[in-house]
Amino acid sequence: MQAEHNMTRLGARIHALGNPTVAGLDTRVEYLPQAFLGETLPGGVRSLEDAAKAVYAYNARLIDALCDIVPAVKVQVAYYEMLGAAGMEAYAKTIRYAKERGLMVMADVKRNDIGATAACYADAYLAGTPLPGAERAPRAFETDFATINPYLGVDGVAPFVEACERCGAGIFVLVKTSNPSSGQLQDRRFEDGRTLYETVADLVEEWGEGTRGADGYSAVGGVVGATYPQQGAALRARMPHTFFLVPGYGAQGATGADIAGCFDSRGGGAIVNASRSILCAWKKREGVPFDVAARDEALRMRDELRACLRDAGKELA
Repeated sequence: MQAEHNMTRLGARIHALGNPTVAGLDTRVEYLPQAFLGETLPGGVRSLEDAAKAVYAYNARLIDALCDIVPAVKVQVAYYEMLGAAGMEAYAKTIRYAKERGLMVMADVKRNDIGATAACYADAYLAGTPLPGAERAPRAFETDFATINPYLGVDGVAPFVEACERCGAGIFVLVKTSNPSSGQLQDRRFEDGRTLYETVADLVEEWGEGTRGADGYSAVGGVVGATYPQQGAALRARMPHTFFLVPGYGAQGATGADIAGCFDSRGGGAIVNASRSILCAWKKREGVPFDVAARDEALRMRDELRACLRDAGKELA
């Protein structure tokens, strides 16, 4: 049993702030106010490099506004990959700046492949890349967690678990996702009566067994969508040692009342993601600066989550 790893640290950070929220930086240039774009790029957004510069500047302002009230940010790599090399530079800079401001960082990359390739992904996002002349493996991205797709089975997941064991990192494995068509595959039943997502849930508990911390949670977390509250509650009981990353709040339609079942009896064991509802909060607050609107929305979300947990008898300590 490990005394501490990033999942344990995340739980402690959530309790210190009284806020089980992770802010998703799924930032598109279209989300940015025109006035901000004009200030940042007086000549307009004419290239991928321009877009990447604006996205990073926006992210930095949001990080400054949120760093004392949320424990973590989740940076979805797709929004940066589509801006090419400049976008990936903005991705790395966003991660670096979030760490400088005291936030934990999740790399939302949903990686998976056969063992050797999965090991490269694990090195990139968790463990560092071994180099012949380096005393320590330098890290491409200073992230604390990565999201993982388990579809290839254990040989595509094991390198990430090994990175957790070596470095104290954490992962979140897709179990029951929040998208409308998730049931097309995830709800399929096997001969033993379990659904695919229940089978993955059991594997996640097994994969994390060797990394359980003092709080009972392993370094191997699960992604469990808020848009399926009954399944979330059932999975909470089924996965007592698994920390949940809960997407689907806000723009995808889930509310605070939908997520209470994903938390344990002490109000812990889960963190709820909000992306567009924070990123674009300014659109509902005419005349309010976007970073102020984002902070206000994050505070509103925090208070809603805490009230719903209290109503469920799971008040966050």
